[in-house]
Amino acid sequence: MPVTIWYASKIAWSVYRRSPDTRCHCEDAGRAWASLVLKVAGVQVIIENEAEIDSSLPQILVTNHVSWVDVLVLAAFVPGRYVFVAKKEIESIPIFGPAVGACGHIYIDRGDRSRALESLDIARKRLEEEAPTVIIFPEGTRSATGELGIFKKGAFVLAIQTRASVVPAAIFGSRKVMRKGSFLINPGIVRVHYGGPIQVGEYTMHERTELTRRAQRAVSELQKSHGTS
Repeated sequence: MPVTIWYASKIAWSVYRRSPDTRCHCEDAGRAWASLVLKVAGVQVIIENEAEIDSSLPQILVTNHVSWVDVLVLAAFVPGRYVFVAKKEIESIPIFGPAVGACGHIYIDRGDRSRALESLDIARKRLEEEAPTVIIFPEGTRSATGELGIFKKGAFVLAIQTRASVVPAAIFGSRKVMRKGSFLINPGIVRVHYGGPIQVGEYTMHERTELTRRAQRAVSELQKSHGTS
């Protein structure tokens, strides 16, 4: 898509020039790119309970994932500074992949445990130093059926290490807009409903499974209580 090439090239040029404003260029270009793609495709986005995202605090946002549109919606509308933790395969996409990495988003190789841990350590340092909202799809991949999959523990290990609160969210409508395996974005409505933050508090590393399950229940409950047929 020409708009993707344009914005990715703009970011790449900023990185090449070693501009001191690269981070700002990345944030502005990322939001503008995602917003424009959604607008051109005829996708209306409705954000509910946005106040649960506090851009002054380090938080980890976890949500269901059924479509690439999920990424566009969050990139366009999550307030404040944010960082995606994305699967390693995206890095190989020409122009787009390197641009995403250059903007400080983090790739994770789920097939290599040691590299996955290194990626989580980068996210930990980013949370401690910059306090962004770290966005993770804890299912690890897009659901083909729309059913919520089992959450992986990485996001919650990160939360325990940094004491960042975990914000659950549920995305509705994105599967109808763009199905897995398709590159066509259809007009439609996508809603994002944020839930109340889960305070990590006294959770220990030995309780990471309990925290993982609690977050999965929270996302599932948001889907049931705020979803539409």
